[in-house]
Amino acid sequence: MDTAMLAAIVLSGAFSGADSTPTQTKAAAPTISISAAQNGAVIVSLATTTSGATIYYTVDRTTPNASSQQYFAPFLVASNLTVKSIATASGDSTSNITSQSFVPNIPSGTLVWSDEFNNSTDANAQPNPLVWSYDSGNRGFGNDELENYCAWGSNTAPCSAVNPSGYLGTDGYLHIKAQQPSAGVYTSARLKSQGLFSFQYGRFEMRAQVPEAQGFWPAGWLLGNNVAAVGWPACGEMDVLERVNAAKTPDWNEGSIHGIGFTGDSGLGTIVNFPSGQTAAEWHTYGMIWSKGLVAYYIDDPSRPYVTYTASNLTGLSGAVWPFDAGQSSFIILNLAIGGNWPGAPNSTTPFPGEMLVDYVRVYTN
Repeated sequence: MDTAMLAAIVLSGAFSGADSTPTQTKAAAPTISISAAQNGAVIVSLATTTSGATIYYTVDRTTPNASSQQYFAPFLVASNLTVKSIATASGDSTSNITSQSFVPNIPSGTLVWSDEFNNSTDANAQPNPLVWSYDSGNRGFGNDELENYCAWGSNTAPCSAVNPSGYLGTDGYLHIKAQQPSAGVYTSARLKSQGLFSFQYGRFEMRAQVPEAQGFWPAGWLLGNNVAAVGWPACGEMDVLERVNAAKTPDWNEGSIHGIGFTGDSGLGTIVNFPSGQTAAEWHTYGMIWSKGLVAYYIDDPSRPYVTYTASNLTGLSGAVWPFDAGQSSFIILNLAIGGNWPGAPNSTTPFPGEMLVDYVRVYTN
């Protein structure tokens, strides 16, 4: 072996005992991409090229770290704020910070996002797959519900692509249909924007009419994006539209919030009665005003909330934690459950099919 070759081998560390400890790599900094929402608002998406990395971010100009909110889904930006994000991955050092400021200067009360459930075809159509995915199966969903939830296009028995449970009708409404394909077997749909669209704070509205019969449980509600990481109820739940069974006199809706220490009998829920002669089977606008430290609900008139919840409502509830201001956006769920612990099972008076119709869902600045 000549001297030059020996020197090259020594310099390369190829001899046994040479220091071959690899240099630690740094996770790739997240990219921030935006798409237009409405009236100056945007939807922000975060991504990193580092496989298996977790993204954390802040919107209050503080420096993000592994205790900051975790990124799970694109989120609406309709106010002046700065997004700062980092990526972390096992074996890598934390990425550089990516930052972008947004100054939309949007007035209060401005419509900034919506799904109007328009359908320009002459046939039933799929709800926007860029906004809505589906829960599926007959897992009972924590309430001993009886329905099989069916995704669009599913032919997994008892679901039928020919008779879908959730679709855009040619009438311009979202249809969520409760069906009974055979004795004791029920199908329906549960649409969710999980992983696709989320928001924090604003005024949320949905215009809907619901079926009223024994065993029907229609709902429009929100869960925190972090549900997969922290579970329910730590993620927080906000129920905007929720009622069960046949119409009453007066008829009613319940608006509730749930979190650690306030579920079940300790849950915070308020039943509101419709004006004399009105029912939930008619069209109504169900709304939520969500701001820091506050969740309020209304029907038809946003200037007249029927209940307002704040963290002070948790006073006296052992271990209760207010989950709605932890920087975590929430996603939307629209569903029609059948049976379950609250309404009980359908009976001979329950008409099938039954439909929940939704004209639109909207988010305004507040």
